[in-house]
Amino acid sequence: MRDLVRRIESATPPGRDRAVDALRAAAIVGVVGGHWLVTALVADSGTVRGASPLRYMPEFTPVSWVFQTLAVFFLVGGQVGAGGYASARARGDSYGRWLRTRMGRLFRPVAVVPAVWAVAAGVMLVSGVDRGTVRALGKLVWSPLWFLLVFAALTAATPLVARLHPLWPLAVVLHVDLFRLGLDGPSALGWINVAAGWLVPYCLGAARARGALDSRRTGWALLIGGAGATAGLVLFAGYPASMVGVPGSGLSNLDPPTLAVVTFGLAQCGGALLLLGPLRRVMARPGVWAVTALVNLSAMTIFLWHQTAMIVVTSTALLVAGPLPGLHDLPEGPAWILARLAWLPVFALVLLVCRAAFGTYETRGGGRSTVVRKASPAPVTESRHA
Repeated sequence: MRDLVRRIESATPPGRDRAVDALRAAAIVGVVGGHWLVTALVADSGTVRGASPLRYMPEFTPVSWVFQTLAVFFLVGGQVGAGGYASARARGDSYGRWLRTRMGRLFRPVAVVPAVWAVAAGVMLVSGVDRGTVRALGKLVWSPLWFLLVFAALTAATPLVARLHPLWPLAVVLHVDLFRLGLDGPSALGWINVAAGWLVPYCLGAARARGALDSRRTGWALLIGGAGATAGLVLFAGYPASMVGVPGSGLSNLDPPTLAVVTFGLAQCGGALLLLGPLRRVMARPGVWAVTALVNLSAMTIFLWHQTAMIVVTSTALLVAGPLPGLHDLPEGPAWILARLAWLPVFALVLLVCRAAFGTYETRGGGRSTVVRKASPAPVTESRHA
């Protein structure tokens, strides 16, 4: 282990912004932890169905504020995408070549997911598993993947949006919500926010790639302004307090994105910018940096297979031991939360197995010249690694 830490440390270019890698790793870990905490599979009369503890315990809504970290991921993506494209142009690379490289890094590890799950679904159906159960499990795997399509679209549009001011897409979200929620307009208008909503943090990241947003004043303005706007929307405009979808609720902040989740994302981005300095100091420690680099190496694999890891643990335990607390019971009390927390290390262990089995699809073709290059398929130090 010490040898690996030394190799990662020695292979890291001096100019690399390790704090940005830390933000990306934290965003992925936040999404995974959030899904594991707010998703339950309830065994009921021979079937398995999905449920959310936030529906039965709304007092735990602040959990969604901690683990809904997609805005930070898009912030980092905008910085990396805009910086990478600028670096590619400086090298004389065409837009097509740059885009093929970026899309390959993004979608190469995705291809194996439908293949594995097609086989798994077929085996379950042939074995007599209820179709509703298969559908519920499949939805858990596929539903989080929507953001990859949005991220790919924004990446492809980087040359067009790299200099777009974030206030423009924010204004689009505001007007869409005004028409569809305030004036009872068509609900289909909300899908405009799928692109416009996540374009806001993406544009913030692109602005930072140009050298903007470096002052702490900007970070504080985003944090305070975004938090204040979100509080106002929740308290006075009827937006849900949860920043993730809750089954049975009349309005979801994520499906499609609302103005509240976008302003909440602004607050997150402000907090992330304020943390860059402290993170750089922490990332100077070789052991901490090594862990961060390894998480970045497997970021897509972790995201793609974390729900599968939870499903494997839940299904295996149900077959071997029957319904167990924190896995198969209704998430309606503090006892469920304590039991679920005890299961998280088991989920993580199975996820490590998935990473060992499928991690090569993420690193293959991405260049193996250095440990750090493997550790971050989407490099940040654009002048040397984009």
